[in-house]
Amino acid sequence: MRGRIPPLLAAVAVLYLPLARAAPVRDNDFPTSARVEYVLECMSQHGGRQEYLYKCSCVIDRIGAGLAYEDYVAMSAALRYQSLQGERGAEFRDPKNVKDMAGRYKTLLAEAEKACLTL
Repeated sequence: MRGRIPPLLAAVAVLYLPLARAAPVRDNDFPTSARVEYVLECMSQHGGRQEYLYKCSCVIDRIGAGLAYEDYVAMSAALRYQSLQGERGAEFRDPKNVKDMAGRYKTLLAEAEKACLTL
């Protein structure tokens, strides 16, 4: 199973990739809609406070600087869905490559949050 992306993870990525292709983007650049979605979710997690508009924007900009959008979609989905219970969650909990993707994204996210959210 090494090197193979589980079908559920691939399906999630396929749902988001058309959004990435809606407008031409440079390598390692995220579509505006993906950045806005991240910032809104991040702000919501911090009580919707205005100061987090800038802090959360900083986080997604740092992530985008170090990761191609397609990788971001796969890696963030791998981390997000690891907590799914039962058989559906096994696609995200069990394969080593998915665990590795989630771990790498978690590290990138932690570094970006440390740099940006403590401003």
